[in-house]
Amino acid sequence: MAAIPLLALSACVTPPSYDVVIRGGTVYDGSGGEPVVADVAIRGDSIVAIGAVPEKGATEVDATGLAVSPGFINMLSWSTESLIEDGRSQGEIRQGVTLEVMGEGDSMGPLSDTLKAEIRSQQGDIRYPINWTSLREYQDALVKKGVSTNIASFVGATTLRMKHVGWDDRDPTPEQLAAMQADVRKAMEEGALGVGSSLIYAPAFYAKTPELVALMKAAAPYGGMYISHMRSEGARLEQAVEELITIARESGARAEIYHLKAAGEANWPKMARVLARIDSVRAEGLEITADIYPYTAGATGLDAAMPPWVQAGGYAAWAKRLQDPAIRKKVAEEMRTPTDQWESLLLAAGSPERVVLAGFKADSLKLYTGKTLAEVSKRRGTSPEETAMDLVVKDGTRVGTIYFIIDEDNIAAQIRKPWVSVGSDAASMAPEGSFLKSNTHPRAYGTFARFLGKYVRDERVITLQEGIRRLTSLPAANLRITRRGWLKPGYHADIVIFDPTTIRDNATFEQPHQYATGVRDVFVNGVQVLENGEHTGAKPGRVVLGPGAKR
Repeated sequence: MAAIPLLALSACVTPPSYDVVIRGGTVYDGSGGEPVVADVAIRGDSIVAIGAVPEKGATEVDATGLAVSPGFINMLSWSTESLIEDGRSQGEIRQGVTLEVMGEGDSMGPLSDTLKAEIRSQQGDIRYPINWTSLREYQDALVKKGVSTNIASFVGATTLRMKHVGWDDRDPTPEQLAAMQADVRKAMEEGALGVGSSLIYAPAFYAKTPELVALMKAAAPYGGMYISHMRSEGARLEQAVEELITIARESGARAEIYHLKAAGEANWPKMARVLARIDSVRAEGLEITADIYPYTAGATGLDAAMPPWVQAGGYAAWAKRLQDPAIRKKVAEEMRTPTDQWESLLLAAGSPERVVLAGFKADSLKLYTGKTLAEVSKRRGTSPEETAMDLVVKDGTRVGTIYFIIDEDNIAAQIRKPWVSVGSDAASMAPEGSFLKSNTHPRAYGTFARFLGKYVRDERVITLQEGIRRLTSLPAANLRITRRGWLKPGYHADIVIFDPTTIRDNATFEQPHQYATGVRDVFVNGVQVLENGEHTGAKPGRVVLGPGAKR
């Protein structure tokens, strides 16, 4: 038999039809419907086929016995700085997160020179230059540097207020409000998702409802959402919900509550009424939604233990006041006194034993990392209130703090509501380098794995297909983002392959720097970022644009 030339042999080889084919996994498309065993084919950055795929892929992935789902959407990420430090976003990727949404009150633009100086002065373990001005410039710079997750952001109402009004406790002038609205319109045209607020903190606390309505009237024509850390999560929780509803009604925008909770045991019974109230306005046609993190503790700073008036003017003015004996006496008294005029998470926690100090800037104070406020108070020989004031002054920051304030039964009740999604309210970190200089809330490493492991698998609060919907198509629809959140031909190939029987969070309050486990593979825009549980080093993340973007 005559030999076949090598050239002829090579011509007979059929090139792969797809870049990737994921074979035989149990496919959850994000709709909340029953899963099916199927193949998923990827070409370029998109899903091109789901079902029986006979053609080969250049890369073949066996997903037999595993769940295949859309990538998870983190409705509240604080990775604004951590992604500058490490674009791999390992804490998120290893949980299956493929889109991080930022902008709770503060956003990385639009900035003034004064704001840039303020941000630089508050940088702690992560130091970086600020060579951007607009929010979109920041996002583009991050993607150019390289990130593994996709990113999106709201424009921060606090940032707008600081840029145009400063830290003063006053209303903006008509001219200042018009300038804030102009910044909202520009941000929306550049791809912002809407306006985010954080109303328990100074100077956001000083903004009245009409100011927020005005900002949303600028965002609503672009399809922007109002999303808020409400003015109260405790004594005035129900009134805060009504304010959010008012802002939505008067602006014509939909609205979401950040990390919905009833803070403090005295307020836990209010959650049932809040959930019923949201159901009622939704039945009227008002689009109100919420997100949660599945932990009984929240994390913020010691500023949330002090009255807003003492923080007027920014950190420097706050720290100076805290060194005045007469002011210190007044602040300490107010920190101990229950009130509905401002939100004290120290009082909501119930005692300084339930307040954990997690992050310091000053090396001399890092020995207190992971200690309770009660422990540090005893060690320093000062009252908890005096100790908190001293730490803020000496550290040069608000001091990262964890407060145990949330009821476990309320978490389950919230998860049962079909309009509740999930956000970590934390930065994506890694157990290495500068991240180990401070502690963090375990939600930074465990939010999504805990949701699927504890509440979906172990406690069966909702089904797995419904749990996946909450992490994928629900937030995508709420945000009005396109071609993400579902497994469908034509959609971006943001895909997670995980084991529903083993997925779990491992981070604890005592040892928070521990990755979640159970997620095997992750694809972002068709590129494999996690393979057999290990990061590939790929950084294919993009800016995900809001509905009003002028592309």
